[in-house]
Amino acid sequence: MLFESGGITENLDGFDQLSWQGGWINASRPDTGEKATLGPSQNPVGLQQLPGVSYGMTHQPTYNPMQAKAPAPPGTGLYPSGPYQPVHPVSSYQPGPPLSSYPAPSGQALLTRPLMGGPPSHTPPQSASPGPRLPPAQATPPPPAVSSSSYYPNPRQPQPMAPAWHYNTAPPPMGQPTSMSIPPRGPVPNHVNPAASSTPSSTPYSSAPPAHVPHSVTQPPGPGMPPTSLHGYTQPGPAPPPMTHMAPHTYQPSRAPYGPPPTGPPPTMKPTPPPTGTLMPNATPPPPKADGTVAGNGPQAPNSYNHVDNKMAGLPQPGPPGRHLGHYPSLPPGYQNTSALHNAGPPMHPAMQAATQPYTQPPQTYQQPPGGPGPAQLSQSLAALSLQSSTPESLRVVNLLQERNLLPPNPMPAPTPCLPQDLQKINCNPEVFRSTLTSIPQTQSLLNKAKMPLGLLLHPFKDLSQLPVVTSSTIVRCRSCRTYINPFVNFLDQRRWKCNLCYRVNDVPEEFMYNPVSRSYGEPHKRPEVQNATIEFIAPSEYMLRPPQPAVYLFILDVSHNAVETGYLNVFCQSLLDNINALPGDSRTKVGFITFDSTIHFYNLQEGLSQPQMLIVSDIEDIFLPTPDSLLVNLNECKELVQDLLKSLPNLFEKTMETQSALGSALQAAFKLLSPTGGRMSIFQTQLPNLGVGALQSREDPNQRASAKDIQHLSPATDFYKKLALDCSGQQVAVDLFLLSSQYCDLASLGCISRYSAGSVYYYPSYHHQHNPAQVECFQKDLKRYLTRKIGFEAVMRIRCTKGLSIHTFHGNFFVRSTDLLSLPNVNPDAGFAVQMSIEENLDDMQVVSFQAALLYTSSKGERRIRVHTLCLPVVNSLADIFAGADVQAITGLLACMAVDRSATASLSDARDAMTNAAIDSLTSYRQSVLTIQQPGLLAPACLRLFPLFILALLKQKAFRTGTSTRLDDRLFAMCQLKYQPLVYALLMIHPALYRVDDLTDEGALNINDRTIPQPRVLQLSVEKLSREAAFLMDAGTVMYLWIGRNCHPNFLTQVLGVPNYAAVPDNLYLLPELDTAESQRTRAFIGWLRDQRPFFPSLHVIRDESQLKPTFMQNMIEDRTESALSYYEFLLHLQQQISK
Repeated sequence: MLFESGGITENLDGFDQLSWQGGWINASRPDTGEKATLGPSQNPVGLQQLPGVSYGMTHQPTYNPMQAKAPAPPGTGLYPSGPYQPVHPVSSYQPGPPLSSYPAPSGQALLTRPLMGGPPSHTPPQSASPGPRLPPAQATPPPPAVSSSSYYPNPRQPQPMAPAWHYNTAPPPMGQPTSMSIPPRGPVPNHVNPAASSTPSSTPYSSAPPAHVPHSVTQPPGPGMPPTSLHGYTQPGPAPPPMTHMAPHTYQPSRAPYGPPPTGPPPTMKPTPPPTGTLMPNATPPPPKADGTVAGNGPQAPNSYNHVDNKMAGLPQPGPPGRHLGHYPSLPPGYQNTSALHNAGPPMHPAMQAATQPYTQPPQTYQQPPGGPGPAQLSQSLAALSLQSSTPESLRVVNLLQERNLLPPNPMPAPTPCLPQDLQKINCNPEVFRSTLTSIPQTQSLLNKAKMPLGLLLHPFKDLSQLPVVTSSTIVRCRSCRTYINPFVNFLDQRRWKCNLCYRVNDVPEEFMYNPVSRSYGEPHKRPEVQNATIEFIAPSEYMLRPPQPAVYLFILDVSHNAVETGYLNVFCQSLLDNINALPGDSRTKVGFITFDSTIHFYNLQEGLSQPQMLIVSDIEDIFLPTPDSLLVNLNECKELVQDLLKSLPNLFEKTMETQSALGSALQAAFKLLSPTGGRMSIFQTQLPNLGVGALQSREDPNQRASAKDIQHLSPATDFYKKLALDCSGQQVAVDLFLLSSQYCDLASLGCISRYSAGSVYYYPSYHHQHNPAQVECFQKDLKRYLTRKIGFEAVMRIRCTKGLSIHTFHGNFFVRSTDLLSLPNVNPDAGFAVQMSIEENLDDMQVVSFQAALLYTSSKGERRIRVHTLCLPVVNSLADIFAGADVQAITGLLACMAVDRSATASLSDARDAMTNAAIDSLTSYRQSVLTIQQPGLLAPACLRLFPLFILALLKQKAFRTGTSTRLDDRLFAMCQLKYQPLVYALLMIHPALYRVDDLTDEGALNINDRTIPQPRVLQLSVEKLSREAAFLMDAGTVMYLWIGRNCHPNFLTQVLGVPNYAAVPDNLYLLPELDTAESQRTRAFIGWLRDQRPFFPSLHVIRDESQLKPTFMQNMIEDRTESALSYYEFLLHLQQQISK
């Protein structure tokens, strides 16, 4: 890869020769004129990226749930703006007071909701695909108050100011589109070009600022690479089993925006009789408030699927505690002990299902006839599989108001695309590559009508137990679009193959005629590249313009008085000593250390010294490197000096009284040190930087944490950390941040250093080696994983898709170097990414479409490698088929990313409103366009039955909740997690899993490595499921709670906790004693098995009724009302009201 002074010239991995000129085109928000982007928009200083521009856009704007809403006229709206007024739920089919009971200023729409997301699209929505228009609102009483941005417009009143909402439609092209649908000019940069694309990331040093950085997640080190066989091909086991993906939908609703909340008490309404069916009593949760803001990063299309922003406008507001809507029964103060557990099934939470079910199918050989299953040949088999022929289970109609027990008894698998069996067997694993919609609409208008987001969720560097590795002097790629040959190409004959992305016919190279697995000649369609949807190539020399960089690790440690008090330095030094031989690398691996307080301390570790030398630089305004050649040393040659330093560091600063923190200057010094080589910077910080460049001031008012107003300070206070991150990315340096603090540290500002350099953020609030032993255990386990996991250096990633589709917004930690090239100075196995898509050209003549992600990186051993994932999905032309293939988990994950961005670019209340509106829009579209027989109730297809529950869970999640005291750093870290955690982990953070564990048995248990793992049933998150006579485990992803009922059976207390009675349970118990009892072994085996399924270490807290953590545990009871949020049933009534308008 060549970096030029004025820009970046890419000639690796097919990365087109695009020069970076540093300018994003930002769409301005209609209300403020500010630049607004939907996705992870980055505004690097001196370098701007097209935040809302979809590359290669279609003429039809996409419906964007997160789209910024036009300012609503003052006046009354749907919800009361004052304190919560109890409202009785009214069936949407029961007449109620006319809307006139809400006085509105003359000439003003009663229900108008501001548009969320980018500015109105440049082209009017096509009449063929307008979203359902809401009938005049009437009869249904409004739910609790919501913010002004969350009100729905009166469909009968024209809203000239409001742009039509469109899901995933890209705005008109700005600049030169690079999508595959446009014939490439010259070398197509869409793929790694063997000659030109192999080094986009191999040239670590660049003067140009790095591009958008996707979030990275760590992944456990995978098994070692098996020995390569003939021609260097290794197949360490069966290929990953096929994975199913759901394709997102875009739609363009034509109903007017919702207006501001009404003031004053709501009109009186006739209560609705309780719904019939098996409704379980529900604890009374308060309605959610619709205010607050969220931050995010990532370019977005101005009118991309912003419906999350748009739809969130209809959030109900808090109601009086203890009051519940309608006749839905609430529980008495004591817990109801329900003997019947309705959610029977395996103990895995649906969100973890994919991760917990390993693919065991052996690789299936894909025999392609001479003609191959090309688009034309697939028509008959796909027609036979049409969802129209019979109603699939995913389209079974569910009345959400009557069916209470919706959580699946078994882990919920990713939907399987409706593909011919031979294609599905070799499709990409959904744990790696997953679509929000597993059936792709033929047109953008059809996608807009479905009102669901179209996007992909990726976990590209995931640790895999089976990964075929190919070493070959020739990597076969399309000559036009640079797509890597894959299982879904079409062999016209033995010598020619047709690309499945751009349809160009290519010649088969002579070397490719030989199959290294069967050692036969003349069967190119049996090569491993054509048999595996996930494969890794060891890149030949033409993919390198310079030698691969060595593994370089630099540790920057806060040694101020506050840092020494926390005791983290002892844990860090001991952990690094224990794992120093396990650091990924080879004989070239280098390490270095910098410590700082009000001055910067360097350590000379040059070979030959008897002990490390500390060099202190006190001039922090003009930082310099005292001995540049001896601060980064070869680990193998200087290991003894490094070990001596780690043993002495904790004592060196034991008595320090220095309270200041010059973090900015330490980072500048570290950047100078790493610039020549690239590498990884690991920062350990315990307080707000308060000295020198990058100094910050506290922006949090603890008294405003539970304020109903919008949350402030979700954006950085300075651009210093973002600028530095961009400089780091340009020099192939990633920055990981460990924040260990009991006070406000401004994660909104500090987090930028990791977000834009493809780093990771670790956060340990209230860390103290004595007062918080659970956090110490967490830090130790996370640090061990961090130090020893697999790592890729100087990486770039490009995602390609079939001609006619376009990617316009990226989510994660990275920088977008060119329109579609993600710069990843480091890539780790725990990082997830997401992209939003639109349909630029009609896919009428296609039976299937494909998506390919190519990750080019340097391994810690100095090998240049390319990991390629290819996903194939069917194309459909009916709304029913689109809904049948909806992946509710992937949709929820993508909406969460979009809502984080929306919170930063607009406000938290806008993001909340947009999420609510996303549920309303999709269920409205289903009711109006798919259901053939209209019936009363809140109806959803079975595949979306959990969508309202997941949306409510997001509204109550720490990132988006309002009305509850939430520390600003806690909220921002939750947003970071939603953006860069792979889907399977993020889902547990959104909707925790609840299990009863005092009666674990071996019935239905798993046997793993001679261990018996009990499989209790997943329970609904409601107090009604708790019992004072039992014990329950809540798995919330990053933390677990073991709740002990006051009257818990003494057998559990003695056999598991080792205490004689309830009163003897310690207050801060975080470790289960290892008792030699069957009950103890089962409980510890189950908790250990849950922990083993994720790369981070969730702490365990044993809580009683008197515990300080009990309120936190209860806040995760998503289906119950809280003081500031609706119960699940009340939320369903609110959705029904909006849908029936």
